[in-house]
Amino acid sequence: MEIPLQINPPPSKKQTFALWELGFRPFFLGGAVFAVFSMLFWIGLYRGDWDLPLHSINPLFWHGHAMLFGYAGAIIAGFLLTAVKNWTGAQTSNHRPLMLLFLLWLAARIMPFIPISDTALAIQVMMVLDLLFMGGLIVALSIPIIRVKQWKQSGILSKLLLLWLANLLFYLGALGIVSQGIQWGLYSGLYLILSMVFLMARRVLPFFIERGVDEKVSLSNWKWIDNSSLVVLLLLWIIDVFYPIPWLISILAGALFIMHSIRLYGWHTPGIWQKPMIWVLYLAYSFLVVGFALKALSMFYATQLLALHAFAVGGIGLLTVGMMARVALGHTARNIFEPPTLVRWIFALVLLSGIIRVFPPLLLPDLYNYWILISQILWIAGFSLFTWLYFPILIQPRLDGRPG
Repeated sequence: MEIPLQINPPPSKKQTFALWELGFRPFFLGGAVFAVFSMLFWIGLYRGDWDLPLHSINPLFWHGHAMLFGYAGAIIAGFLLTAVKNWTGAQTSNHRPLMLLFLLWLAARIMPFIPISDTALAIQVMMVLDLLFMGGLIVALSIPIIRVKQWKQSGILSKLLLLWLANLLFYLGALGIVSQGIQWGLYSGLYLILSMVFLMARRVLPFFIERGVDEKVSLSNWKWIDNSSLVVLLLLWIIDVFYPIPWLISILAGALFIMHSIRLYGWHTPGIWQKPMIWVLYLAYSFLVVGFALKALSMFYATQLLALHAFAVGGIGLLTVGMMARVALGHTARNIFEPPTLVRWIFALVLLSGIIRVFPPLLLPDLYNYWILISQILWIAGFSLFTWLYFPILIQPRLDGRPG
């Protein structure tokens, strides 16, 4: 179709603020800020000097919920709202709908810090806000998927629905309605997020490696690992959370350690270590493999908490900051293969946070509290640097002038 010539076009107003153009922008920025704030507050709670205004929730449970459903929930929302637009070619929530979705997430994160005498009412309000956010996200992603009939993405929607139910379990436990609800909700949330991480990593990490390294490489993948690893992870989730049998948990975790080690070996090529946007994701995946090893050993040694933090800090934390850094550059028309120099420092700080949280306590457990504090400080430094470096990138328009 030919566009008619316009002799004197009206002056166009140049866009200078783009925070609400696409989902990755507000949720990556909000998630990074919350990662800093919540960890600072956790230091105060852990050392015993501060109090959580929402007294009826154990500070330890708040920390777990804040990291899984708060921080990780924001990054998942930002990533999927952006990815689904790419997959389907249909616009996902932006402008006012995106703002509303983000404000629901933010309000739920703020609720624990509002001093309300009726704590049951405070939890109920927080629950409604949080479930509305996650429900709104599911609807926002379902609309473009259904519109273009891309049914292969239904697996992502089903995992999000299960994550919504896990969050509901947490709140029912906090309200005293389901006796084990808090533990069931938190650990189910962890396993569901891990399942999404593995699903997305299998889609994108080999693609990133093959097209990102300097040498020509064709990576090895095995269909039996793709299928069986998800089935075994499902079994581990059910057994570990609802029917804990220590020897069976160790066998399932050991099987996952072997399968994901084979997958990681098939994805290795020396060129990875020259590309920070790739090695950060590869090392994050390696932390997940370490988590399964520690989980398998938990029947014989006290490695349960170390496995949890290998998954959460070294795995989910490092992988999400790596994906945020990559997606934010790529979707603002910047060169992902020539990232800012400070990106390496962001990755190094979060990587060290994971290393310090998991490995030194194995060797010097008497200094456990010091290792935790060092890890927390490194986490705060890494996400503070990310926020400072990426704030202008996330709020400014794309360099090529295109929407998004």
